[in-house]
Amino acid sequence: MSEGTLWFTGLPGAGKTTVAMTLKALLDPLDVSTFLLDADQLREGLNADLGYDEEDRVENVRRVGEVALLVATIGHLSLVTVISPYAAGRTAVRLRHEGAGVPFLEVYVSTPLEVCERRDPKGHYARARRGEIERFTGVSAPYEAPAHAELVLDTSDATPGESAGAVLDWLVACGLVKDWKPSR
Repeated sequence: MSEGTLWFTGLPGAGKTTVAMTLKALLDPLDVSTFLLDADQLREGLNADLGYDEEDRVENVRRVGEVALLVATIGHLSLVTVISPYAAGRTAVRLRHEGAGVPFLEVYVSTPLEVCERRDPKGHYARARRGEIERFTGVSAPYEAPAHAELVLDTSDATPGESAGAVLDWLVACGLVKDWKPSR
């Protein structure tokens, strides 16, 4: 796949970034030019002016979608790891890509809330449960699961390598990546 966007969406702690980083490490030796767009990093810079109300979350997804599209149009595979809690926002990004003739593939990291809370890598779930964080996705703010993601991935019982391998196997099966021997 010379250009396009793989949009990883799911609850906080689902494994989006870990899987995308592991996938990037698998794709790099195959000469697939990738660019990782991680929500946490983008929130520190490009989207530092945005909060977490619905309007700002929609704008966050829109901006990230525009950057992903720009990166894809110069021949890279954008690996986007953003919670993107609202279906309408993800649909708008998909339509923008389609209008530009750029592939957009949604990977729903469907790891259950209980597993995400157990992982709680940043302690946010615990703080949200104590009322210290308002509008936290999955606790006090909604997450609208994709109805038609191209790939659904549950990282509950899989290693990052297994999960990334499953994504890569899927990309190969779809004909989007060549020169890889599927793990199954």
